[in-house]
Amino acid sequence: MATLVNQAEQSATLPPAQPTYILRGHSAQIHAVHFFSTNRYLISGDADGWVIIWDMPIRRPVGVWRAHTGSILGIKSWPGLVDEEDVKIITHGRDNKVHVWQLTQDDISRLSTNFPADAEPADSRHPWLLHTLTVNALNFCSFATSPSPTSLNAPESNANDHPTIIIAVPGLQDGDINLTTLPHETRLATIVHPASIKTGMVMAIALHIDPTDQLRVVVGYESGYICLFAQRTGSKQWEAIYTHETHTQPTLSLDLAPGGLGYFYSSSADAIIGRHALLPGRRETKIAKTKHAGQQSLVVRSDEKVFATAGWDGRIRVYSTQSLKELAVLKWHKEGCYALAFAHVHSGEARAGVRDGEGPEGNRITGRTMTVAQQRERKTKETHWLAAGSKDGKISLWELY
Repeated sequence: MATLVNQAEQSATLPPAQPTYILRGHSAQIHAVHFFSTNRYLISGDADGWVIIWDMPIRRPVGVWRAHTGSILGIKSWPGLVDEEDVKIITHGRDNKVHVWQLTQDDISRLSTNFPADAEPADSRHPWLLHTLTVNALNFCSFATSPSPTSLNAPESNANDHPTIIIAVPGLQDGDINLTTLPHETRLATIVHPASIKTGMVMAIALHIDPTDQLRVVVGYESGYICLFAQRTGSKQWEAIYTHETHTQPTLSLDLAPGGLGYFYSSSADAIIGRHALLPGRRETKIAKTKHAGQQSLVVRSDEKVFATAGWDGRIRVYSTQSLKELAVLKWHKEGCYALAFAHVHSGEARAGVRDGEGPEGNRITGRTMTVAQQRERKTKETHWLAAGSKDGKISLWELY
């Protein structure tokens, strides 16, 4: 069990951290991992286009299909308006397609559970394909998603449908970003890269809705520049309101803490980690030189206290969001790590903060009266899981506090 250590003298006395569990099933390197349905499931995607849905309480596959003919670049879930179990899955592949799959419990029950290496022609079943967008995937940059702000005047969803979301992907021209709505598949805008700087290709994208309901688009470029775009007041034009040459090598990953901290973070092929402010008037940029090149798949935990990076050297490194200091190094994989995901634990639900006798919703129930299955589900929902996918085709699961 991996424990975050806040004091250096404590960390020196602890044994090396070990993963809680290893998920084995992929035959190719893993490029995407994502928790969904209140952490009940973990979905992973590999370089051959296969995805596997893992039941987290029992650590077993419940759905396997080939989503793309090329490598998986990214996976996200799209919860329903009312029921979090009513989920659509969005996958992005190197075949220049973004697919949206319907994933009800009935859909899952009809899928094969054979791993890619054991798949047979009869295992070609897949969930119902709802949408397909043709996109640019030449630069290995995954898509980004966000709820649609009312300020963009995007078409509204039906009351019983999923909420309208924004999909951001690289445009056909180097440095450009396309914004499209789902489920309507309406192109909202093409954001053009700043003419005053040399950007190269788009390498990473993140979306943020600010407190005034305005969409902000964060972009990391091949040149190492980081830009923050906003729509001009009263105009459909987009402009860069923040630019910073953070990295000396191509940007590999971006993520943000959407709550009170108001920051986003960047990593690169170089050894630099950057923290950038989202809010106007607070544009300070903090740089940390980590001495560890090739940190990608940067992810921020839902409580905004830490973020983690996947390293080409096989290490997963955990950092403080406040100081950017390294808090832990998780080592198990012998080959490079390419994908990370934190479980989303709502405030007050973390297992360390839940008293015996009170579940996340305050229901009076003790471990002694819960079935084994209920205890597993409770732990799954309340644990700060960190999943790491590697070139070795394996996924390590770590518990962080």
